[in-house]
Amino acid sequence: MPTLFNRWKATREYSVAIAALLSAEDAAAQSMPDASPIKWHLAHTTWFFETFILNSGESNFQPFNPVFRMLFNSYYNGIGEQYPRPQRGLLTRPGFQEILAYRHAVDLRMQSLFEAQTSEGLIELGIQHEQQHQELMLTDIKHLLSCNPLNPAMVGKDNQLGISDNVSTASTTMEWHSFEAGLREIGHHGTDFCFDNEMPRHKHYVEKFMLASRLVNNAEYLEFIQAGGYKNPALWLSNGWNWINQQQIHHPLYWRHSDDGDQWQEFTLHGLQQLDPSQPVCHLSYFEACAYASWVGARLPTEAEWEYAAQKMEHVSQLFDSCWQWCSSSYAPYPGYVTTEGAIGEYNGKFMVDQYVLRGSSAFTPRHHSRITYRNFFPTSARWQRTGIRLVK
Repeated sequence: MPTLFNRWKATREYSVAIAALLSAEDAAAQSMPDASPIKWHLAHTTWFFETFILNSGESNFQPFNPVFRMLFNSYYNGIGEQYPRPQRGLLTRPGFQEILAYRHAVDLRMQSLFEAQTSEGLIELGIQHEQQHQELMLTDIKHLLSCNPLNPAMVGKDNQLGISDNVSTASTTMEWHSFEAGLREIGHHGTDFCFDNEMPRHKHYVEKFMLASRLVNNAEYLEFIQAGGYKNPALWLSNGWNWINQQQIHHPLYWRHSDDGDQWQEFTLHGLQQLDPSQPVCHLSYFEACAYASWVGARLPTEAEWEYAAQKMEHVSQLFDSCWQWCSSSYAPYPGYVTTEGAIGEYNGKFMVDQYVLRGSSAFTPRHHSRITYRNFFPTSARWQRTGIRLVK
């Protein structure tokens, strides 16, 4: 088993390796308010270790740059002021090299804490936190590059980091697997790491249901489009119908018509490619996922159904490493949930409103960062993450 230090070191190196695939111009730009520049991600994940670990772990703590406390604070009101999220792309200074110097300096100071064997719980949280941002780095840069009419590729198909939009495909036949009704336990248990929103483990009654053996693929979603799915208000939640009309949305985020209009293409981290019908459809909002499910006479799973099925996953594919899967469950605290004390308690609890749960993981999720009890969450209109559809009847 890798030691905590080795996992921390590998995590820190992987973030820099992602950034090394980009130019300094790529790393500084921000394509929309929900995304952040790659340079900001590199700085913020370093800020996390400096603020929550070095600040308390060093007897003579001195910040690398006092202004960074505000510039790279994401949303921790207990820490103080934050630079506005929609304006992170305006931070041309500090430059890219200074951000790398910041990471290097903090990493050197962190190593001395490993020797003292202190703050292991917070260091583990810092590793998990940076892995979350590594996925965001990929989704944010994908959105940025998609805005460029040159359709630039970030990576080749055989890149050494193994970053890819293409995932292993499942059988073309969608099968339905039955799960009996009963009182089930969901939530994290054991001594391995989890975020606080995965606890406490508790009982949840689940009615009998059938879960699809795989995710909905591009070919199936194309049938929905061709059948007028985006033009049929009966399929859509009211807010979803208003949203697709106000935003003029007619297809998944990265789908495009070819120049001759006869073919569908999809923008990926490998550039613009012909749409692969066997790949799982992804980058869908909760509204789109619900509308498709309604069209085929199904629905989205609750998170209790998803987790119970994942526990019995012998016949279910693409639960992990393909697309995050929308659930019909609102993101809310589990019974008995207790927020962690201090500023670190702002990590999850304060976002438990106006969002829906996603389960599983995606092709962009770092290795060893997924687990059955993991609770991701996004607002209903979010599409820039790799979000797809798992059906239930």
